[in-house]
Amino acid sequence: MLAPDPDITYPLTHHHNLVFLKNIIQNPNIMVGDYTYYHDLDDPHNFERNVLYHFDFIGDKLRIGKFCAIASGVKFIMNGGNHETRPISTFPFAIFGNGWETADGGADASSKYPHKGDTVVGNDVWIGYEAVIMPGVKIGNGAIVATKAVVTKDVPDYAIVAGNPAQVVKMRFTESEVAQLLQIAWWDWSVEKITRNLSVINAADIRQLAHCQ
Repeated sequence: MLAPDPDITYPLTHHHNLVFLKNIIQNPNIMVGDYTYYHDLDDPHNFERNVLYHFDFIGDKLRIGKFCAIASGVKFIMNGGNHETRPISTFPFAIFGNGWETADGGADASSKYPHKGDTVVGNDVWIGYEAVIMPGVKIGNGAIVATKAVVTKDVPDYAIVAGNPAQVVKMRFTESEVAQLLQIAWWDWSVEKITRNLSVINAADIRQLAHCQ
């Protein structure tokens, strides 16, 4: 049974502005699942340039699940963009050295500055044009992030969020339906099973989805 090859870079032969994202990632601290795609109006290799303040010495990771759709201009702000707010000054004196390194009192930079953990995007997530995802945010499976939303806190599974800061404007399914969808987890099925059941996945009958073979 035929299905797209998740290991090709350009799944649409004559459109090089869209890529299966995992196949162009170079940074080992960015992990992307099969079939997640990124479209960029200029060049899809801009993706890693839009993962900002992602410094190796901090070690935070960006994890993106399978079957996500990420629009042009989406930016992920990572933990390297954080400054301390407890001291009188937020200026990072120590990173400039030349005598100022003593400002941190010998503390390791990775522990000195605020760290909110890895940024995690679930499966089957749609992130709209020029949305901004802040450090340590967890976006649930099946969620939708609206155009130019600024996501500052976790997004529930199958929620639609919009605005700055982003707020839940609608749930795509009821609480019990969401629980059922998470249990089904169609994105973890084999490609063969997904292909057999595309018409059901692409419909709205969750009970039928639960009985797919």
